[in-house]
Amino acid sequence: METNIAPFNRCIGLVVLDVVMSNPNGDPDMESEPRTIEVGGKGLITPVSFKRKLRDLVEDKDGVVFQTAKEKLALEENEDKNEPCRRFEILESRGRDRKEILDKEERDFKDTYWDARLFGNTFLESLKDAELNKNQKERRKLGGYDHFIRTGAVQVGVGVSIASVQIARLTMTNKSGVQEGKDRGMAPLGFRVVRHGVYVIPFYVNPTIARKTGADNKDLELFKFLLPLAYQHTSSAIRPQVSVLHAWFAEHKSPLGSCPDYLLIDALTPRLKEGVSQPKSRTDYIIPGLGDIEDIRDRFKDVIDLCDE
Repeated sequence: METNIAPFNRCIGLVVLDVVMSNPNGDPDMESEPRTIEVGGKGLITPVSFKRKLRDLVEDKDGVVFQTAKEKLALEENEDKNEPCRRFEILESRGRDRKEILDKEERDFKDTYWDARLFGNTFLESLKDAELNKNQKERRKLGGYDHFIRTGAVQVGVGVSIASVQIARLTMTNKSGVQEGKDRGMAPLGFRVVRHGVYVIPFYVNPTIARKTGADNKDLELFKFLLPLAYQHTSSAIRPQVSVLHAWFAEHKSPLGSCPDYLLIDALTPRLKEGVSQPKSRTDYIIPGLGDIEDIRDRFKDVIDLCDE
């Protein structure tokens, strides 16, 4: 239910990643080559890729991450039928029933999907007229589905490496054949990873949008809980060594904000040590800590590293 009171203050954060012989985000248009900026060769991680990891952790309801979050954050559903029943389902999931979702009224939709409340959704934009009956088309025309197109209360920026990254490409072999008539298999240059890189991913929390999507403080607390675990608990064969060095989270003193966001981002972004042009490990970087933001720290209500929580 929308109110005139912001559910929380404006917030900003920065996730700092250490990537070693891993592909933090493959490009499907380039045979899953690690994403890079064409000019300069810095590595990229898309917001979609990062948010997918958070969604997967929440969608795994029996997993250790969500079960721990449920206990620690008291994410029990409200059993009072006269009050909203807040749930933590994932809208962007495989096998979803589009008709069932379309039939949900605005309040029910907001109370059901955690990722829609925090990250927004474009569910209606993907629906074709052929999928709608006459009444549904009329409802859409009258704005009855406006809650299906919303920007998010949490906006994740593009992750970028501090320096250009070097890509290692290796051919993978398989003792047992995968093609008829062959007793062994081979994937030429099928293993493509970043040798090493330090990446930063900024994010921004907007209480004005939160009022429209239904996001509340408990949704935000779950988001904060997940940040240090995003890569550790979603690792894969191609992404075995992606470590969250810091998950900085800063709360402004008011819903309007109390400090320019760029000051904090700039202060907490790692930089290369003098004389280093092509870093080979994180020891080649100066990685800021809380002591490096003393001159602006009092402009925020609180600044914490979620990795230390």
